[in-house]
Amino acid sequence: MPVNCLTQQNKHNDPNTDNYTQQSIKVEFALALDQIKNSVWLIGIPSWLFAITDRSFAILSDGDLSPIDILQLLMTCLFFVSWLYLKPEESLNSNDVEPNEYAEYISRSQAHKFRLKKRHMISQDYILPFPYYCQIYHLLNLKHLETVHKFSLNSLKVLSISQFQATNIGGVIKFNTMLQPSINLLRFWRQPIVEVDLILHTPYTIELSIPAYNDKRIVVIFHAFPLNEREHQLFIDIYSDLEWPKPILQFILHCATCLTLFEDLPYLQALAEKNVERLFNLNLASKHETMLLFKRFIELYGTRQKIIQLPESK
Repeated sequence: MPVNCLTQQNKHNDPNTDNYTQQSIKVEFALALDQIKNSVWLIGIPSWLFAITDRSFAILSDGDLSPIDILQLLMTCLFFVSWLYLKPEESLNSNDVEPNEYAEYISRSQAHKFRLKKRHMISQDYILPFPYYCQIYHLLNLKHLETVHKFSLNSLKVLSISQFQATNIGGVIKFNTMLQPSINLLRFWRQPIVEVDLILHTPYTIELSIPAYNDKRIVVIFHAFPLNEREHQLFIDIYSDLEWPKPILQFILHCATCLTLFEDLPYLQALAEKNVERLFNLNLASKHETMLLFKRFIELYGTRQKIIQLPESK
């Protein structure tokens, strides 16, 4: 807000308005470039982890450990470690621009990091004794909001799919949901009918974004990583800009997350006992619109799953 006020004063009082505009554009460009570089770097981390997992399972499935296989795995690990050290630095430094430009750049970049940290509510992680693909199937199947989580979501209904967009490494699906009972605890958070976003960022990262009152949102980030053919690790991070007392909101979100995970366990167990590979066969995949994002996952990563060898049914 003070920056905006200063900008208005300069426009009216400073004869070098064009120079100030050029400086502002330079700062905007640097901030945008920082965001792009950090996004690319973050996407690279799960990609390299996937490559390491892919090579490891390929070696184990062959049963014949050769020097070439070991070299390929070591090179992949080396590239991953190198990628971690390539974390992007700031696009501007004090030697590149005028002091007032650099001060504005630092102020705005730090403010963005502070807002993100301030909105982080809770983190939870679990090691679950179910194949990784069971979790992916569950998270990308919209109907599970109505069935598996019928109790915790108070009989929420998925009304319609409003938008679906495929991306190079995932996809975005927007869908309308409705709270059915007239007395529903979730109405403290949101309107009876809202449009929810479900985003497949990478083979391991899924985002659920839920609108709340007054243009606020609750964002849940799921990170699911396979540990072996029968186990996976699930990380859950929740962000929100709701203006509730943070300790109270954190307590509520912790309880809600534990409840939904408790509901997941019997379903994941039943799913693990089925032929999981059949679920990831593109020819056998459901054509229903609620499964569009799951079908996109199969299109992008189905061939790799065959290499990894999905767990067989018990």
